Amino acid sequence: MRDALAPTAQSPLRVGVLIVAYNAATTLVHVLDRLPESFRRSVDHVLVCDDASGDDTYDVGLTYQLASTLPLTVIRHPENLGYGGNQKAGYRWAMDYGLDVVVLLHGDGQYAPEAIEDVLAPIMDGEADAVMGSRMMRPGSARAGGMPLYKYVGNRVLTHFQNAVAGLELTEWHSGYRAYRTDALAELPLATYTDDFDFDTEIILGLHRAGKRIVEVPIPTYYGEEICYVNGVRYAANVAKDVLRFRAANLGLGAGTAPAPFADDPYEIKHSQHSSHGVLLETLRALPPSRVLDVGCSDGRFGELARAYGHEVHGVDLVKHDGVGERLDEFVEADLNHGLPDAVSGEYQVVIAADVLEHTVEPGRLLTDMARRLSPDGRILVSIPNFAHWYPRGRVLAGRFDYDQRGLLDRGHVRFFTRRSFEKLVRASGLRIVRRDAVGTPFQLLGPDHGMFRRVADLAARVDRVAVRVWPTLFGYQFLYELAEA
Repeated sequence: MRDALAPTAQSPLRVGVLIVAYNAATTLVHVLDRLPESFRRSVDHVLVCDDASGDDTYDVGLTYQLASTLPLTVIRHPENLGYGGNQKAGYRWAMDYGLDVVVLLHGDGQYAPEAIEDVLAPIMDGEADAVMGSRMMRPGSARAGGMPLYKYVGNRVLTHFQNAVAGLELTEWHSGYRAYRTDALAELPLATYTDDFDFDTEIILGLHRAGKRIVEVPIPTYYGEEICYVNGVRYAANVAKDVLRFRAANLGLGAGTAPAPFADDPYEIKHSQHSSHGVLLETLRALPPSRVLDVGCSDGRFGELARAYGHEVHGVDLVKHDGVGERLDEFVEADLNHGLPDAVSGEYQVVIAADVLEHTVEPGRLLTDMARRLSPDGRILVSIPNFAHWYPRGRVLAGRFDYDQRGLLDRGHVRFFTRRSFEKLVRASGLRIVRRDAVGTPFQLLGPDHGMFRRVADLAARVDRVAVRVWPTLFGYQFLYELAEA
């Protein structure tokens, strides 16, 4: 077994352990004693969180703390916080204490403390932001270690389902033996996660959404006389709901388990030919080479695609993202809430505002400024979200209106439009509608690019496109307009 805690001279990492404990009076000492001696010499701190146990877990921990040289703190929550709530308290401690890495270990002895350095190794080597101990990586070891058949089958079935929906390839989602970089945890909205046993699933989904590196290592399986407090049926239902919510959030239908966005995060391009970006790019492809202004250009990737069609593309946005100057012919940094700056000068044959107006306080002012930059035969291409789509309508009728991570109720939206209200704004801005279109819900984001979920997504998208043609104000996810001076 390697000594994973040997720090490098360049970047020593402070490592701590969070031991979650509930009614673990008979097992806690054995768990602490089994920590390898090399680890005990190097660990920064160990915290035992007793979750309002009904036995003497807290007293047992205090007694051990007084007699041991292990850097140990034992606390007892006055009220039971739940499995997830106990972890949240521990991770807050780890971050407040200034630790770089925290290992999750259970006080009931179900996971082998002897393997802790193996669990830490990928993080210490700079290869991971999170490490999951897996009992399924070595064929046959889970059953050999005493895992009951019904739990083994349930674990495998749920893991396969969760991988298929979330787009991961983990061998196990349900191990509670893990290590995390605290800076990765700090990017997750942990306070919004459940206090129940599916907290571990929400952590994985949050890390995946945030683009963190998740690595698995094999761990031994041990089933003894510990008491299981998990309601298996409810747990299975909850983890299934978690991954489905995660996938739905890709459509903009709910917040899922995504970390809170930063205001300067680049806007993601929708590449499908049936998306708003796909339709706008097809329009640009059909035009002769033109002078184009991309309002709200983000990191310039949309403009870069437009340049490939021979257009000269200028961009303007609040933040100058890395690489935007190379992707566009010209970039101007400006707050669009104040309209277009004087630095955006000259006439343009095409002005584009793709998913932009809903993010501005005075969209009418911005539309008017865009019209002033048009050449006599110029056009403005706009895409906006449809607040009258069935999803926001349903949220309002259910009394559950709130902002989501992305999509129609993106938390960055400050204005909402229906088709009627936007067309009223167009006329008030001295513009006329040349062409109007609608695109449907991006069901291509529903699942991975293969298998059953891809087939379901494709079918849903085809049905939705028909519905959009029949009733665009209800099923149209976004409206697209070509505008010209009145």
